[in-house]
Amino acid sequence: MALEKMLILAFETAQDAESGGRAEAKAEFEALINPESYTLDYKVKTADSQGQGTSAAQSRFEYTLPEELSFEFLFDNTGIIDDKPKPDGIFDDVNRFRQMLTAYQGDSHEPYHLKLVWGNLLFKGRAVELGISYKLFNPDGQPIRAIAKAKFKGSIEEKKRALKENKSSPDLSHIRKVKAGDNLPLMCQRIYGDPKYYLQIAQINGLHNFRHLVPGTDLIFPPLAKTDKAS
Repeated sequence: MALEKMLILAFETAQDAESGGRAEAKAEFEALINPESYTLDYKVKTADSQGQGTSAAQSRFEYTLPEELSFEFLFDNTGIIDDKPKPDGIFDDVNRFRQMLTAYQGDSHEPYHLKLVWGNLLFKGRAVELGISYKLFNPDGQPIRAIAKAKFKGSIEEKKRALKENKSSPDLSHIRKVKAGDNLPLMCQRIYGDPKYYLQIAQINGLHNFRHLVPGTDLIFPPLAKTDKAS
């Protein structure tokens, strides 16, 4: 069985990273040696609220933070690993890796979106940290071995994120596209469980004629208190 190497693919947009493969990538990097390990961190953001005179605080969920992936890459031009020594050092290889992970891209006005593929690992996101440690040097001072410590933060294309979350809570802000046959009371019923808020939603969205909604229009439905009365 052939050894599968870790592969990093770079794309201009999150949507391209979501659906694109090696052929569509703007740049790619294949590890010389696969990492010995990698770390995936999952975090939840909470807020502590404690009433006066109480002895303990209650952690309240706010949101789930993007997952983070971190590991180390080895760069080696000694020839010990691949039997291909390169006396000129590794600056070009390291710089190409750094450019792909962190450099500002003129066409998209941001660094690349990345897809990391290795075995069961399929991670899509951005590089958020990169540190280079040079470990070995040839007689004229050129580094011939380096370790790159990289951290990536996960991301998901916006349309896919919305479908995955499928939020319908009245305590969250919603953007809904008007479909043929929709009216404000009906849309309020779907989101808030009560049609009475239609006048408030019309005012929030600057609708002068809320009885005739234009299909394709995006409307904002913010959180509303349960005790709010329709105007």
